[in-house]
Amino acid sequence: QVQLVESGGGLLQTGGSLKLSCEGSGSIFSINTMYWYRQAPGKQRELVASITTAGSTDYPDSVKGRFTVSRDNAKNTVYLQMNSLKPEDTAVYYCNADVYTIGSRTGWYSYWGQGTQVTVSS
Repeated sequence: QVQLVESGGGLLQTGGSLKLSCEGSGSIFSINTMYWYRQAPGKQRELVASITTAGSTDYPDSVKGRFTVSRDNAKNTVYLQMNSLKPEDTAVYYCNADVYTIGSRTGWYSYWGQGTQVTVSS
């Protein structure tokens, strides 16, 4: 069994900064690309950052220059540093990863965390 657990969400004012973490645990052999998504009320889930095993990153224009994704492969952890936050960044943030699992369920599978709330007040 594999779990992804996010942490670091909270309530803050416009212009503030926050760093989210997502740690993987369980029957993990390796993790390929890791992603951060967000979903605001009444909206579709959107991708906000991705990072490959080698460290290549990608962002949509809406967060480029403000968000930075990083990872610690030894800790199976991905981070999202969010700066210059705006009210429109308010959402539940989810991590997602392509994981090669071992044990009773061997192979590549996509896993999601439970989400962490980020609220930015104006």
